[in-house]
Amino acid sequence: MRYTLALAITLTSSLPAFAAGGGMNMGNTDFVVILAFLLFVGILLYVKVPSMVSKMLDDRADGIKSELEEARALREEAQTVLASYERKQKDVQAQADRIVANAREEATTAAAQAKADLEVSIARRLVAAQEQIAAAEASAIKEVRDGAIAVAVDVADKVISDQLTATDANKLIDAAIGDVNAKLH
Repeated sequence: MRYTLALAITLTSSLPAFAAGGGMNMGNTDFVVILAFLLFVGILLYVKVPSMVSKMLDDRADGIKSELEEARALREEAQTVLASYERKQKDVQAQADRIVANAREEATTAAAQAKADLEVSIARRLVAAQEQIAAAEASAIKEVRDGAIAVAVDVADKVISDQLTATDANKLIDAAIGDVNAKLH
């Protein structure tokens, strides 16, 4: 049907050439060109060139369609991979946020522990300082007492040596030995 329609259109387009040139005469160049064209179109139809061209175009269309399908599949795969990476990125971001929060919490805990340790250390040093002060105070009191005793003994020795006779001294020595003996045993 297509071929018949193509032949009819070709013949009707060539009618003005027939009318101008005087009919079917081999001397008429328009007639020869029309005849050669019709022969060429006939050979093309006989060899089935339109069906081959149609098949080539259909094959090309199928190739383009398959390439489009492949491109669509690749796009969907790329979107899937992108979504996967976005999920992974969100997971990594959440993990990083957790790590930062844990680090802050550990830093706060470490600061509180350091403060508590410092307070304990200060308390220990304060107790040690108070003990040193008490020891120094006791030492000073002992030195003062020892000094006072030494002065008292010297004064007592002078007073006693001035006023004490030898018999009274022997009595005092015996009494002192008895006191020391009683305190030691």
